[in-house]
Amino acid sequence: QVSLEESGGGVVEAGGSLTLSCTASENIFNFVAIGWYRQVPEGQRELVAHILSSGKTNYEDSAKGRFTISIDPDKYTLYLQLNKLRAEDTAFYYCRGLWGSNDYWGQGTQVTVSS
Repeated sequence: QVSLEESGGGVVEAGGSLTLSCTASENIFNFVAIGWYRQVPEGQRELVAHILSSGKTNYEDSAKGRFTISIDPDKYTLYLQLNKLRAEDTAFYYCRGLWGSNDYWGQGTQVTVSS
């Protein structure tokens, strides 16, 4: 069983920045893919960005050029740097990791962008 714990959410003004962290209980390099998703009330979880075990990264279109996903392997931690935040980025952000055929989610962290 792998646990994922997010932190770093909060309230920020439009144009501001936040850094989200996701700390795993296992070596983060054992994943098949690991990334960030977000969900608004009454909406579906959507991919924001992820990293594959090959090192390839993928970003949702609105995240390109504003958000950066990265890993600190020594800390078993995944990051999402959020820059130039917009009101429409307001959502609950979740970390998701695929270890083999197992799919793990964190509890999420709220990001609120005030306009």
